[in-house]
Amino acid sequence: MMNQIREYLKRPLIAGIVGLVVGLIIGLPILGWWLWPVRWYNAAPANLHPGYQDRWLQMAIISYNVTGDAAAAKLEYDALGNAGTDALTRIKLNPGNIDPVWINQFEDAISTTGQVQPATAAPGVTPTVTPAKGAGFNTTTLLIVMCVIMALAIAGIVVYFVLQNRKRMAGTEPGIQPSETALEPSTAWTNYPAPGEQAPMAQFMASYKAGDDLFDDSFSIDSPSGEFLGECGVGISETIGVGAPKKVTAFEVWLFDKNDIQTVTKVLMSAHAFNDPAIRQKLEAKGEPFQANSGGQTVLETATLRLVARVVDMAYGQGALPDNSYFDSLVLELAIWQKQ
Repeated sequence: MMNQIREYLKRPLIAGIVGLVVGLIIGLPILGWWLWPVRWYNAAPANLHPGYQDRWLQMAIISYNVTGDAAAAKLEYDALGNAGTDALTRIKLNPGNIDPVWINQFEDAISTTGQVQPATAAPGVTPTVTPAKGAGFNTTTLLIVMCVIMALAIAGIVVYFVLQNRKRMAGTEPGIQPSETALEPSTAWTNYPAPGEQAPMAQFMASYKAGDDLFDDSFSIDSPSGEFLGECGVGISETIGVGAPKKVTAFEVWLFDKNDIQTVTKVLMSAHAFNDPAIRQKLEAKGEPFQANSGGQTVLETATLRLVARVVDMAYGQGALPDNSYFDSLVLELAIWQKQ
């Protein structure tokens, strides 16, 4: 048995896989998560995802409208670094609930205010790394843990090869055929490419479950060379009924193109909302409506980008509200193409 294991480990692929598994076991759970985990705090707004940078700047605009403190507004804007310009552009194109007048006043304030020196605890300081509790484990403890992990890994490998060997032997005995397992192809991701068609540049999956009252997924769209082209996403657009959690009856699917002058939005609606004239008329102001159906899709286009939103899976909630009026779950695939 040991000779057979040695023969297997002489194969570069198997040896590499074993080394990777053992390294992950030791490096991630033991060293990285237990003994010496790293904790980050005081991260600068410039290091945040663009979606959260937008929220930072939106709060700064609202704060300036309330306080009129131009120096604080300038400081909060400068905390975004080079990302501040793009964030301000995105907010101007899609202000949401913010009055465009506030945005213009904020822009005037930061453009006329000189450089402001941050306070000692101002936003934008360098992130600090500190070892978490548990870093004081001695070397002996670490060696014991590593030996135990290695023993478990070797035992697992031995069991695996023993079972594989038994399967091969069973499949070669007279009158016995090796078992076959039917594997169903994955239906999660859409296989868009067809003869003469171009594969999408990027594909994202947004997943909502009832109770996620802050659901708002956004994704950065980058070219193969890493150039920022825009953003897309999906968030809650309209709810129905009262109480918690929210009963979501419509979602907003949006596409932002840095080379276009506007953000394109469509409203994915429940069957009840789509067929209710009052709700539909209200939501048409936010974007073109389309009814959610499992497998259904819609297209959003800007100057240089094309987005296909496909409903991968969905389920309606059950309760006192009208049938098919709010979502219990939704999985939406966003596929992006760059126009030639």
